[in-house]
Amino acid sequence: MFTMSAGWEKVLISFTYLAQGSSYLSPRAYGILHRLHHQNTDKPDDPHSPSHYSKRLFGPVMMMIETVRIYHAINMGKTDFEVGSKRFVVDSVIQKNLPYYPVFDRIAQTWALRLVWIVLYTLVYVAFAPSLWWFILIPIHYVMTSVHGLIINWYAHTISYRSYDAENTSTNLFPIDPMAGEGLHNNHHQFPGRANFANRWYEFDLTYQVIKLLAWMRIIKLRTTTA
Repeated sequence: MFTMSAGWEKVLISFTYLAQGSSYLSPRAYGILHRLHHQNTDKPDDPHSPSHYSKRLFGPVMMMIETVRIYHAINMGKTDFEVGSKRFVVDSVIQKNLPYYPVFDRIAQTWALRLVWIVLYTLVYVAFAPSLWWFILIPIHYVMTSVHGLIINWYAHTISYRSYDAENTSTNLFPIDPMAGEGLHNNHHQFPGRANFANRWYEFDLTYQVIKLLAWMRIIKLRTTTA
């Protein structure tokens, strides 16, 4: 969708770490996971397709757990591996042009630093939560990127509307998810190389507005095919 210098890449990865905290995911490893999903959407080797799991209560949780296992295999540098009945091959094409900050990723994903973030989140709740009921939300903050992935990868393949009759189960969560362009998932699967996921007049992709701002600031350079 866009390119940037190696220096800005490292800066934005650092900001990603500050935003994700204890649930930080390597952009490179997650990029590989995402490309495997697009390559095999709803097929037997899709890393996270709801069609492979029961639609009952624990189906989404089981999908998230298996996705985490696949992510960790990728993050460890494996290029040909199996998780359960699924087999994955991470070739040179899938790895092409992904952000790579190996030293930072190794440090940021240590359990020691994850525990520091967990303690900080807990202290914020202790200081500011108006009642004990709010503490139910703490576990979500500990693993918030996995929870976000669960919402998109499950519900954006099972509910809401489709703008395009794609050969997969992708849907658009809008207006349930109006502020995050990733919720316009059917549009994204139809045009995976576009930066703007919004296609209809009432759809809105907040992330694309941020991308345009970064392009205006000359931090990134948009590709010509993303309009």
